[in-house]
Amino acid sequence: MNSEITPQELNALRPQEYMLIDTRTQEEYEHGFIPGCVLFTPDQVRHFADAALTPLPKDKKIILYCKYGTITRDLAEYLIEKGYDACCLSGGYGAWALDAIKNEAQGDKKRQEIENGIQKKFHAALLNPFARAVLKYQMIADGDKIAVCISGGKDSMLMAKLFQEFQVHGQRKFDLVFLCMDPGYNEANRHIIESNAKLLGIPVIFFETTIFDAVYNIRTSPCYLCARMRRGYLYKKARELGCNKIALGHHFDDVIETALMGMLNSGQFNAMMPKLKSTSYPGMELIRPLYFVREDDIKRWRDYYGLHFIQCACHFTDTCTTCAVNPDGSHTGSKRVMTKMLIAQLRKDIPDVETNIFHATENVTVDQLLGYKYKGKKHSFLDEY
Repeated sequence: MNSEITPQELNALRPQEYMLIDTRTQEEYEHGFIPGCVLFTPDQVRHFADAALTPLPKDKKIILYCKYGTITRDLAEYLIEKGYDACCLSGGYGAWALDAIKNEAQGDKKRQEIENGIQKKFHAALLNPFARAVLKYQMIADGDKIAVCISGGKDSMLMAKLFQEFQVHGQRKFDLVFLCMDPGYNEANRHIIESNAKLLGIPVIFFETTIFDAVYNIRTSPCYLCARMRRGYLYKKARELGCNKIALGHHFDDVIETALMGMLNSGQFNAMMPKLKSTSYPGMELIRPLYFVREDDIKRWRDYYGLHFIQCACHFTDTCTTCAVNPDGSHTGSKRVMTKMLIAQLRKDIPDVETNIFHATENVTVDQLLGYKYKGKKHSFLDEY
């Protein structure tokens, strides 16, 4: 019995003939999923099979998928041994997403529909907060040349489209370069980024590095090191192209999660700033124009147009301990995921919790603090007591 099925074979099946199971993390699922799936961890699937529980029907084909089709291959074989008609999706979500992008209505029609939507249907949720952040924090000046950094995910791709619309309809005269650093993507991820850029009309400039190989054997905080190295390479390439600013796709949710994570995990109160001057590359700045854009609104935009993006293009995150899932469904190393879950729980009793956390970062009463740091120097309330 063949334990694999291709994306094309999956699309040829009728929905009532199979049960589709996504075995990735909740975070990966929220960045994009195959319609009609249910979300179970691999351990949950094994538990259901061992106990012959109803979540896994034996009268339907069970189709499993993970990120790249590696984890679910053995899981499908396990179900087959338990008497199920099971298989895994060859190439995982990455292969399915690439196939879906290729089957999209290509060319000007689809792109024009998306651009019209930004100006109309999603104007209030996306373009307005984008423009508000740019203007409030003075992110763009006439004559700027901005490197819009594309990672391949929903956030950076949307940021690129918002920049294009703002450039046409905004009040500033500036130039754009759409920059994507390839730190060692596997072939499928590179193709997904290229296909989405073509679909959305984003003229991406790619340049290669070997960052993934450099951090592959790092056991402590490889994702942090990878992010730091990426930013350095982006600054360097942007400056080579004559840019004076780089733009990253951090959104409102990233801002408040970062503030809360600092308090809970390191005993510090730090805000993710809307713009920063580079200390290593004089004259260069970093800006975050999605500062007021909510992640849920980005997801609605993505899903409305049936777009499919990668979440993390790292070629080893299927086995990376910072992304691992425990048997109880919790996440081993992702403090951001735990913070998201905490905020979601707090929202049940405090509806405005996200807004309150954000406002706390700009309403700090310095004379009611035990201590604070300014330009690296620590101060105490006793200094002025």
